[in-house]
Amino acid sequence: MTMENTVQRPQQDQAYTLEQEPYYLPLADEIEIFTAAWQQRLPVLLKGPTGCGKTRFVEYMAHRIFRGSDSDKQRQAIENPLLTVSCHEDLSATDLVGRFLLKGQETVWQDGPLTRAVRQGSICYLDEVVEARKDSTVLIHSLTDHRRILPIEKKADILEAHDNFLLVMSYNPGYQNILKDLKPSTRQRFISIEFDYPGEEQEAAVIQHESGVESKYAKALALVAVKVRNLRHHGFDEGVSTRLLVYAGQLISGGIRPSRACDVAISTAVTDDRDVQQAIAQIVKTIICDD
Repeated sequence: MTMENTVQRPQQDQAYTLEQEPYYLPLADEIEIFTAAWQQRLPVLLKGPTGCGKTRFVEYMAHRIFRGSDSDKQRQAIENPLLTVSCHEDLSATDLVGRFLLKGQETVWQDGPLTRAVRQGSICYLDEVVEARKDSTVLIHSLTDHRRILPIEKKADILEAHDNFLLVMSYNPGYQNILKDLKPSTRQRFISIEFDYPGEEQEAAVIQHESGVESKYAKALALVAVKVRNLRHHGFDEGVSTRLLVYAGQLISGGIRPSRACDVAISTAVTDDRDVQQAIAQIVKTIICDD
């Protein structure tokens, strides 16, 4: 039995009560696909670029399933319908499952976020799962087939998943390589929903709603995004995320000059390459004028 002291460890997860419906603008049939997966308890893999709305989609679906008008009382009673784990290279199986802690003269068990979700029947969302250690991904295999069990080796226990439990993972294929990718044995346990950035009009609507910026600036920022993402065909690996466009809109709403807002939220945020920064700045200059 491994025991650890009471030194506080970094928070590995976030629990969401989701009392209010998160804003989400559907782009295709992802809501219908996720709903069908939930009804059959099929694990879900979300693939797409950084900042394209994967996390917001999971929040929206968790609210829809556990807090929406069609939810039964059992699901509505769950305090935290969504547990999100931001994966990183130091995230271990122990961080997900739990550990024994010494508190005073007693040894107590503390559930990890995955165990809490399995026990109470929440959605567990592993964000950027390929960043986690390999032992973390192997751990989930028994939860993603007909068994739906979680072995807790340190307690010599096997936990059966609550009927409402669902496992969701995400990653950005554009950043992955041979050293950071999902094994076929893991990938083929999930249905996969692909995400991309919204179309220009849809993205403008998202920017305006999320930032409160005037419509003309929201539309201009969406057009900037289209032009910047075209730079990917000229040696720039990643486009600008919808999240950064919302940040730019928030800065403009806060009184920052539009060109300066784009400079700090887009040009210098997406790259350190001076040539690319200048190319983005030129795009911004031709589309957005400071009033």
